[in-house]
Amino acid sequence: MNKLYAICGDVDDFCQTFLLAWKKHLISSSIKQRNKPFCFFVSEVLTIVIAFHQSGYRDLKTYYIHFVCHYLLNKFPKLISDLHKRFLMQI
Repeated sequence: MNKLYAICGDVDDFCQTFLLAWKKHLISSSIKQRNKPFCFFVSEVLTIVIAFHQSGYRDLKTYYIHFVCHYLLNKFPKLISDLHKRFLMQI
């Protein structure tokens, strides 16, 4: 679990820096983007994807259903409910 906290901290630091620079780039280049508010953080999604790649699972759906929903539900409460609905709709 300490490994997850370390990943989460690094990803959060990266997202804080990158997302600000990305927004400035989009504004200066006049590329139109939707500004729909998220109900979860980008860093949470990235943390789960990075943890998936380190886990040894073969596909994200199996990792999500069998690991994230069972063991990480208390770590990402908002993310899980929203992504769970989206995964079930798409797959």
